[in-house]
Amino acid sequence: MADSATKTTPTSGLQRWLQQADWRDFIVYIGFIVVFTIFSFLLSDRGFLSQNNILNIVRQSATISVMAVAMTLVLCSAEIDLSVGGVAGLASVTTAMVIQSFGVIPGIFAGILTGLTVGIINGTLVTRVGIPSFLVTLGMMGIARGTAMWITDTAPIPILEENYTALFGSGNLFGAPSLLIWTLVMMLAGHFLLRYTPFGRQILATGGNEQAARYSGVNTMRIKFYTLVISGGVAALAGMLYAGRLQTGRFQWGEGDELSVIAAVVLGGTSLFGGKGTVIGAVMGSLLIGLINNGLILMGLEFSQQLIIRGVIIILAVALTGRRT
Repeated sequence: MADSATKTTPTSGLQRWLQQADWRDFIVYIGFIVVFTIFSFLLSDRGFLSQNNILNIVRQSATISVMAVAMTLVLCSAEIDLSVGGVAGLASVTTAMVIQSFGVIPGIFAGILTGLTVGIINGTLVTRVGIPSFLVTLGMMGIARGTAMWITDTAPIPILEENYTALFGSGNLFGAPSLLIWTLVMMLAGHFLLRYTPFGRQILATGGNEQAARYSGVNTMRIKFYTLVISGGVAALAGMLYAGRLQTGRFQWGEGDELSVIAAVVLGGTSLFGGKGTVIGAVMGSLLIGLINNGLILMGLEFSQQLIIRGVIIILAVALTGRRT
């Protein structure tokens, strides 16, 4: 009897897991496999499966992946940050300008400080003044982009420092593209933060039921403030990666990325209503969007058509994910 019970335990455990599992949690992985398979057949004669093209997908998705990590934390706390694209562009500009005048190290600090400053302003207005994050970050998106245009007179700022461009975009680290390393580091750090730290558990509790979290002793305003600050800092890092890969700082970098980032995060299994999210899924979502964009380019579609499909992805992501309870 004991042997029989022992043999059935793994099966019963698997059955319970299958009963509790929600297929929507795996939609991004299913979608990635389906899209990859379709493009592999349709575009096999256009170099889709070549090593260079696969690496290009990773490089082009890196900035979205990095921002998606922080956006996961923001959405899990039941807030949103629409300013990430504007902050990325502004940080690329401030980094490039300071590098020209003072060197690489001050430029790196200037870029990160730009994002943290915007994040602090966003967090303060949301948690202290009480303005909804949607409105605050929507306004900040315009402020950041306008500031970047103003201080550069809309001109690109070249970056000639090879050490910077190698580290933040166009080079290799440990034999792998630096953008891939940045993506992996941010994904692992974000996953550990959300799943294995008290701060991560407090983020999920705040987004799941803010009133209950407060009664449990969680300072929900502080949690929301920090997630928005992190989002600003990470958006600045994404802008610095743009500047490194493209070897210039420009206000256009990051333009429209907020839509791709939100789509990636929601496709990855994070609820728009807070309390549930996965960093690894968000990065997979960004890779899926990058895969789709790459395939559409190889098919010869125009950028306007890509934007239409990207919008459709956001709508489908919300419809398929639904409201989690």
